Parts: sequence; structure tokens; C-alpha cells
Amino acid sequence: MVNHYIICSITAWFTAQLIKFLITLIKHKKVDFERFVGSGGMPSAHAAFTCSLTTLVLFIEGFSSAEFAIAFCFMCVVLYDATGVRRETGKQAKVLNTMMEEWVNQGSTANFGEHLKELVGHSKTEVIIGFIYGVAIGITYYLLIVK
Repeated sequence: MVNHYIICSITAWFTAQLIKFLITLIKHKKVDFERFVGSGGMPSAHAAFTCSLTTLVLFIEGFSSAEFAIAFCFMCVVLYDATGVRRETGKQAKVLNTMMEEWVNQGSTANFGEHLKELVGHSKTEVIIGFIYGVAIGITYYLLIVK
């Protein structure tokens, strides 16, 4: 038995990550595998993952189903987190990294540890594009595979 929900969601996530990797390759002319597995960037793979799932559940189970309600709520939390909490975490990491670099440049011998990861969240545009992409993947998957 095939679980279409998982296959559709993973397809949306994988292809969104591939798009991020290719954008970096074209824009910066460098291979950066972090863009393939890491968070942040255009489009939001988290948004694509959850929106494709929610769209497929909508088409298969229907708007009034408990499954759709659960998927929709899950999607809303993920989208909010991507543009809210994780976005702010990235902004804070950028400020802290700048402060640590300035202290080191001023002669501090303190060990601040690793450079903090700054690209952890998404802009609203990245999430909207991920949302649209996920819905498109969900619809396409439904029409080509499920129906």
C-alpha cells in the first residue's frame, strides 16, 4: 500500500530544496550542499512540505474531515514559525555574530565558539512562494497520481 500523503510531501520538500540549491549555484556560482539540506532561503521547503500535504488531504478527505483540520492547523503553525520565531532567531544570530567579530577585532581573547547559523527562518515572500509551490505540488500529485 502506498502512502500518497508522505510521498507528495517529501516530493514537495525535496524539489523545493533542489530549487534552493540551484538558485545558489546559479546566483553565486558555487556548489553549496547546505542549501540542499539546510533551512531558510527561497522557496520555503517547510511551507511546500506542509502545504502539499494539506492540499492533498483536502482533495482526498474533503474540507469537513478531521484529517484536513489537523493538516491545516499543522500547516498554520509551521508557516507562522517560519516567518516568526525562526526568522527572529536568525536576526538575533546575525547581531550576535557581528558583536563577537567586533570583540575579536578589538583584541578579545574570549572563545565564543562556533559562528551562529543566521539563515534559519524565512521572509514572508519565501513562505508565500513555498505555500504556492506546495499547493501546486499537491494539486499536481492528486491529478496525476491519485485520481
